[in-house]
Amino acid sequence: MTELDVAQEFAYAPAPESRALVRIRDEYGLFIGGEFVEGTGEPFATVDPATEERLATVATASAADVDRAVQAARAAHNRVWGPMPGAERAKYLFRLARILQERARELAVLESIDNGKPIRESRDVDVPLAAAHFFYHAGWADKLGYAGLGADPKPLGVAGQVIPWNFPLLMLSWKIAPALACGNTVVLKPAETTPLTALLFAEICQQADLPAGVVNIVTGAGDTGRSLISHPDVDKVAFTGSTEVGRSIAQTVAGTSKKVTLELGGKAANIVFADSPVDQAVEGIVNGIFFNQGHVCCAGSRLLVEESVHDEVIERLQQRMGTLRVGDPLDKNTDIGAINSAEQLAKIRRLSAVGEAEGAQRWSPACQLPERGYFFAPTLFTGVSQAHRIAREEIFGPVLSVLTFRTPDEAVAKANNTPYGLSAGVWTEKGSRILWMAARLKAGVVWANTFNRFDPASPFGGYKESGYGREGGRHGLAGYLRPSPGGASPAGAGVRA
Repeated sequence: MTELDVAQEFAYAPAPESRALVRIRDEYGLFIGGEFVEGTGEPFATVDPATEERLATVATASAADVDRAVQAARAAHNRVWGPMPGAERAKYLFRLARILQERARELAVLESIDNGKPIRESRDVDVPLAAAHFFYHAGWADKLGYAGLGADPKPLGVAGQVIPWNFPLLMLSWKIAPALACGNTVVLKPAETTPLTALLFAEICQQADLPAGVVNIVTGAGDTGRSLISHPDVDKVAFTGSTEVGRSIAQTVAGTSKKVTLELGGKAANIVFADSPVDQAVEGIVNGIFFNQGHVCCAGSRLLVEESVHDEVIERLQQRMGTLRVGDPLDKNTDIGAINSAEQLAKIRRLSAVGEAEGAQRWSPACQLPERGYFFAPTLFTGVSQAHRIAREEIFGPVLSVLTFRTPDEAVAKANNTPYGLSAGVWTEKGSRILWMAARLKAGVVWANTFNRFDPASPFGGYKESGYGREGGRHGLAGYLRPSPGGASPAGAGVRA
């Protein structure tokens, strides 16, 4: 009996997580200076993408509100957080990490409701990794002299941070944890479609007795983000999102003294050689593109398969795709949840139609999509060439384009034939080939016989139109510190690049 036969033989009963674990307010304000306050902009509604129902009304921060938040962050940096010893800052970060763990189930449910991702992913990936980033950076807070930036590096001041909707809580932790560990204060703007876990994190800051003004959360759309990025008293800009917006940010901060980290789009190649273990590779392919509905900047959205095993890999992949369950994000059996917004669903549909119009062969498993909500079946395109738009443009959805190659040189050439350079994957039994490929792939992260694996101690970032700067690890601290002028690291530090 094949895996597909087993899936058809044994039906899964619904196993929903309880929505009663979270209390969603009817209205949310801004979090400035340690308190929730009203915004002066036009409020907006956040929607459950699985049901299209309104969840809450959220305040919009005007330019004046952003200015208040920056002033609160500046005052907290100058009076409290900047002068505070690193060991004392570490205590607050440890406290935040522990509260994230204590409230993990609540956070996971809220993330799945507001974002649409499966509860298994929120529960097993997003929330644990978010807590891990605070634990990891808490350990750095009193050891910054060993980061390779001189004996006594200093914080920059106020960090303006803008995060996307695909990993709201995890991206918040990627941004806030290193900033606080280095002695900076923060004004963070979450995406307008997924503000709720950021606002719950504001409550966690209150619960942890974090000094007022150290973390400020301002909600809103593009105008709010632009006000934050362009504010003259912001010393550091950190942005994760689209390449288009990243370009605009780079232009805005050009000619200023602001430090900038940009983590932008991607069109990663997942490269499968003939000697790879096919079943393991297929699991990696599925994880690479269908994890989080494909809403991943480093998703393996281009599959490069060695020509001699193309048919076998595609057959196994289609069998595996046939077992994926699309539906209610709060059902623990769900593999693919809801697309985050109607706008994003329209983009996925549009580019998929373009793929068919340009001659690629489209295939999706038979699956019944929910009648309400923003859902899209996992989709596979074969017969794709490098000229096809679906092989060049970031779709940001559960859509995989398959190309073939005959030699390692051809695989490298096709993988690098993109304006992006965020990630790549290599599947082969030969360690020498992995190292040979990794040295030639123009990607910030290269996974070997796995995909979409993250660790707070490992730096993440890209090249070309995928941005610049690194987040995570020792390298990520550099974006939030001013090196000691002419100072060496403490004796015995032995820091390696």
